[in-house]
Amino acid sequence: MANHKSALKRIRSNAAKRLRNRYQAKTTRTFIKRLRSAVSKDEALALLPKVTSMLDRLAKKNVIHKNKAANNKSRLTKFVNSL
Repeated sequence: MANHKSALKRIRSNAAKRLRNRYQAKTTRTFIKRLRSAVSKDEALALLPKVTSMLDRLAKKNVIHKNKAANNKSRLTKFVNSL
């Protein structure tokens, strides 16, 4: 167990950040699935900027790797263009 007040605070803040990161990552995955299951191009085009923004935000905060975000954005854009 931690012996310093700062270590206890770090444990608490890490737990809070972990929950926030998991929530944002899960929400992004849900939106990606929603975009992939879109049938009309209009619906997909409306979702694409939102998903792209979410991926950029996760990469900026180091929740996911920046290359993973770039690969996902590229694949999703190709998918939307193919509709």
